[in-house]
Amino acid sequence: MSLNCWTNPTLLGISNLNCKGLACLLVLTVSVCGSASGMCPTACVCASDIVSCTNRNLSRVPANLYKCMKRLDLSYNRIGFLEPEWVPVLFEKLNTLIVSHNSISSIITGSFATTPNLKFLDLSSNSLKSLGSPVFQELRALEVLLLYNNHITQIESSAFGGLYKLQKLYLSYNLLSHFPLDLYIGKHKLTELALLDISFNHIQTMPIQRLSSVPARYLSGIYLHGNPFYCDCTLYSMLIFWYQRHFSPVVDFRNEYACSLRSDRRGYNKLPLLHDNFLNCSESTINSSFQAFGFIRDAQVGDRLVVHCDSRISDAGTSFVWLSPDNRLLEPDRETDNFRVFHNGSLEITDAQLEDSGLYSCIAINKKRLLNETIEVRINVSNFTVNRSHAHEAFNTAFTTLAACVASIILVLLYLYLTPCPCQCKTKKRKRKLNQSGAHSSILNSTPPPPELPADEKKASTGKRVVFLEPVNEPKHGQNGKVKLFPNDNVIAESILKTTRTKSDSDSVNSVFSDTPFMPST
Repeated sequence: MSLNCWTNPTLLGISNLNCKGLACLLVLTVSVCGSASGMCPTACVCASDIVSCTNRNLSRVPANLYKCMKRLDLSYNRIGFLEPEWVPVLFEKLNTLIVSHNSISSIITGSFATTPNLKFLDLSSNSLKSLGSPVFQELRALEVLLLYNNHITQIESSAFGGLYKLQKLYLSYNLLSHFPLDLYIGKHKLTELALLDISFNHIQTMPIQRLSSVPARYLSGIYLHGNPFYCDCTLYSMLIFWYQRHFSPVVDFRNEYACSLRSDRRGYNKLPLLHDNFLNCSESTINSSFQAFGFIRDAQVGDRLVVHCDSRISDAGTSFVWLSPDNRLLEPDRETDNFRVFHNGSLEITDAQLEDSGLYSCIAINKKRLLNETIEVRINVSNFTVNRSHAHEAFNTAFTTLAACVASIILVLLYLYLTPCPCQCKTKKRKRKLNQSGAHSSILNSTPPPPELPADEKKASTGKRVVFLEPVNEPKHGQNGKVKLFPNDNVIAESILKTTRTKSDSDSVNSVFSDTPFMPST
């Protein structure tokens, strides 16, 4: 088929196309933007620059797609992994690619070489487990990346390397156990990242100290709700600080922040984290968190202090002014006493004094975006000499207490291990004294000691008792000279021997040497 395309010049030097010229232009457009057949694939639905191939049981991208399409939807298919050949043709105008609800388990470097101008990429609801380095390096124009509802447990620091224009990253509903701090600090940090959704993962602790150095325009877009945090006063202080700064992730999802005690490993008992300070966190702990994020600044008399205005709208076209505690307006290029405000919003106090203490307000105004924000910073100026004397007194008290404890321990050790006379020596002296006192008492006693009995007789006499009976002067009739022990004849003498009374040694000796005559029975 041949077409004669010709034009008629006008007097104004402007070419006028006739009907044949318009037909020629239409054919050229179709030949450039169309596929080889110039038809929409049978498995897809096409609408100008939008192609939808959803739920078609596809495992690869169709080869006969329009090259000038801008949006391609491949969701709900059977695509298992991404490799350099999975998109067979170069699509330079494609800016939106949706591959959600597939079975993608891995991404190989170079998979997006044929789609270099993507701005929106949806890989949600797949089977990704980890992100290696670097897998998105060809997507230098990418602004939004959706990776939620996967099985991601690990992200390498350079996985998002090359995404210099990435603004929104969605990683919710994965299995991450650590906060990806490399996105904000380090070699591969994302300088344009304004939103990070890492909610509903397995994060239990946060690197709060390192996050304190991240500017507020990044922190204000971090979504952390739904994670199984441990109950911690430092975490509570950080979230309260964000809440007071009106960060949307905390204000909008306040009820979704919960924590569990460290003893509850499985997290059965969830406790509300941002309600009524049930953790009973001390004011000093909360203030230390505020100090870490720059909300409270301490200085000494005579110091030079620079306070930054950490605003969320600190981009080009934003102007800053400060308001002092005595309601003085501090503006850039206008020095007031010892105050100076820079164009980037920083406040300089050249010679801090005690009267400079108080609450300062930084007001950021962006007229183009019709936005403004007020940040309050408390500055505490103290006298170095007074603090030094208090510290010196505290040190002296502590040192005195420590010295007393050490001296007490040394004295105890000396008493235990360096005693002059051992215990054995004391025992021998005590026995010698007892023997001398026994010999002395035997000499003074006029009563001769009883003769020693043989061993056999000593054993036989053990436990025996002696009974002394009073004689009867005149035996009565019927006794036949026998001694009657008791009025009742039925009582026998053995009952007397069974008495429980025990006599001392002195009583026994007196009984033996009694003057009362003993009348034997006949």
